[in-house]
Amino acid sequence: MGISTNCPLVYLNASQSLAQQAAPLFEQLQHCAQRATAPFHTPGHKAGKGVDPMLSKAWGEAMLRADLPELPELDNLFAPSGVIAEAQTLAAQAFGAEQSWFLANGSTAGILAAILATCGPDDAILLPRTVHRSVVSGLILSGARPVFVAPAYDSHSGLGGGLTATAVAQALEQHADIRAVMLVAPSYEGICGETEAIAHLCHQRNIPLLVDEAHGPHFGFHDDLPPSALSLGADLTVQSTHKVLSALTQAAMVHVQGERVDRDRLSQSLALIQSTSPNYLLLASLDLARRQMATQGEALMAQTLDLAHDARRRLSGLPGLGVLDLPPDLPGFTHLDPTRLTIDVSSLGISGFEADERLCNDPGVVAELPSLRSLTFIISLGNRQRDIDRLVEGFAALALEAQAIHPAPLTEFSSFMGLTPEVACTPRDAFYGKQIVLELERAIGRVSAETVCPYPPGIPALLPGERVTGESIAYLRQVQAQGGVISGCADETLSTLRVLG
Repeated sequence: MGISTNCPLVYLNASQSLAQQAAPLFEQLQHCAQRATAPFHTPGHKAGKGVDPMLSKAWGEAMLRADLPELPELDNLFAPSGVIAEAQTLAAQAFGAEQSWFLANGSTAGILAAILATCGPDDAILLPRTVHRSVVSGLILSGARPVFVAPAYDSHSGLGGGLTATAVAQALEQHADIRAVMLVAPSYEGICGETEAIAHLCHQRNIPLLVDEAHGPHFGFHDDLPPSALSLGADLTVQSTHKVLSALTQAAMVHVQGERVDRDRLSQSLALIQSTSPNYLLLASLDLARRQMATQGEALMAQTLDLAHDARRRLSGLPGLGVLDLPPDLPGFTHLDPTRLTIDVSSLGISGFEADERLCNDPGVVAELPSLRSLTFIISLGNRQRDIDRLVEGFAALALEAQAIHPAPLTEFSSFMGLTPEVACTPRDAFYGKQIVLELERAIGRVSAETVCPYPPGIPALLPGERVTGESIAYLRQVQAQGGVISGCADETLSTLRVLG
């Protein structure tokens, strides 16, 4: 099998490539699980012997025996010197990093640690306004001051892209005290911005570029996929290995290259926000996910891309559906992950939320992300042809039903893209400030003390420290009216909002 020219593994020598066949952490965990011992350590179920029989019957004894704590031979996640250190070294080689860290608390842990490692109280960090809510938590914990920049916007699809180099350059000129820049690449819809040009701007000022690459751990393992952020010059990337590769849910990685990120401080930050009892099943799944991509990645991605191309071709032929493609020559829309399918259903006269409910109920097709006018689907190495057939059949039935009813296309949408509410204070100051509760309409003009988030995708419409605007309220009301879920606020009905008093 040939190696993709974008693939980090192209840089491995013969001995390193051979080493990628091993799975040191998984193999040691299996050895410990199969060894006969008299356990007087955690967890309390003692290799499954103490669990409810329903759990053992459903999940199997082998998994329960492998649910082990930090035994000496299993190494220590926060001071690795044995099999975890070996597994992380192999991961760094496979993903093109100089050093990698395993995460048992999802990409959220990596995002928090990245901010804590690069920013302190009142340090400025440049961010797109479309960051995940975990970034808000990082701002609260660190006390960093956000400098928000609006991402590029495609008015035709209603979707946001990445930050443009021009917008970042302007912000860096206006805010000489910026200590770090964080990008989201790719977005939920698979859109990447101008990462390479932005990395160049950051490095001219010796500023680290951090990339939330949660949805892109597969990048670089095939020529038809976007290049990885590390290959474009990022100093630190956070990847949700579980989202599109084969690790278990909540298993993720942080990758670093260069000297702009203090690695000791990053390790200390990870120790601050992760459990001191990490789940070894999750860690071992990272070891195997790395091994799988290192030894079979290009072939697996080729199969995945074939499925995605088949789905895109067949869905594009159905009436009333719009399949997202990369807008031509639009700044901030540099790459599109072809394994992401975003389907606009507004011409069918229904919202993305309604389409999601119908597809989920029958024929049992479950989207990753429903939104006001579209649905986004992840096609990964775990999908098969029958999944694609079911997806296409479900949309064909929706389109046929819409033709029979002749609904009017939905055309009126509030959009959060392009909105950059005023930052009145840091998220940390708002979180700890004196708060009052007001009726929603009366909260307009006040400073939000809550993170109000349509979920998924977990991009906040209101942040602590931002001034509440009528546009933000209109957007939230429309999401709520169309069946979306609002999370993060104390009043889930959104009748009231907690603001600074």
